[in-house]
Amino acid sequence: MARPTKVTTVADLADHFRTSSATVLTEYRGLTVAQLKELRRTLGDTVTYAVVKNTLTKIAAKDAGVTGIDDLLRGPSAIAFIRGDAVDAAKGIRNFAKANPALIIKGGVMDGVILSAQEIVRLADLESREVLLAKMAYAMKAKQSQAAALFAAPLAKTARALGALQTKLAAGAPVVEAPVVEAPAAEDVTEEIVAEEVEVVEADVANDEVIPEVVTEEIPEG
Repeated sequence: MARPTKVTTVADLADHFRTSSATVLTEYRGLTVAQLKELRRTLGDTVTYAVVKNTLTKIAAKDAGVTGIDDLLRGPSAIAFIRGDAVDAAKGIRNFAKANPALIIKGGVMDGVILSAQEIVRLADLESREVLLAKMAYAMKAKQSQAAALFAAPLAKTARALGALQTKLAAGAPVVEAPVVEAPAAEDVTEEIVAEEVEVVEADVANDEVIPEVVTEEIPEG
């Protein structure tokens, strides 16, 4: 590859790293051109799936401030640069890999954090952003009376509840979905509503956590 072409390729890849919400690195050896085209079609317009040269990609990642992916750049590599919902894209890649075992998920990057192949699969198991937002909207509508009571509770008790939530989230404590219960009696609303709403917020926050086509080398007919 001529030097001017290499410079352009590195610049393009660096730009993709900077503008992507997440990236998934894969090995495509054994896939045909037709299968790669099908994968790109499946992932949609918000994902750029590009076959890359490892040496140039390492330079581009460094230029973009992405570190820790050198070990993932071994063997034939192709990267999914995700600009939309990382969960949806991870689902698409995971499902395609199940149907086409030649596609191997190596790992990825989301929000500057290196993800293993297993973590990419777990990301794919999460619900999409649209589903989570719909559930949150339903929960907020169903809990309006309790929410009003929470906001009316003494400031000290509300602060303690939110402080406990922040501590649990920072510690990465596991969260279970809050059970649906009857609204408490008026005299009990202060203590019980604060606890219940914290559980609902914990569940929503935990669930929400949870990252032009570029082809840099020719894909051999397989």
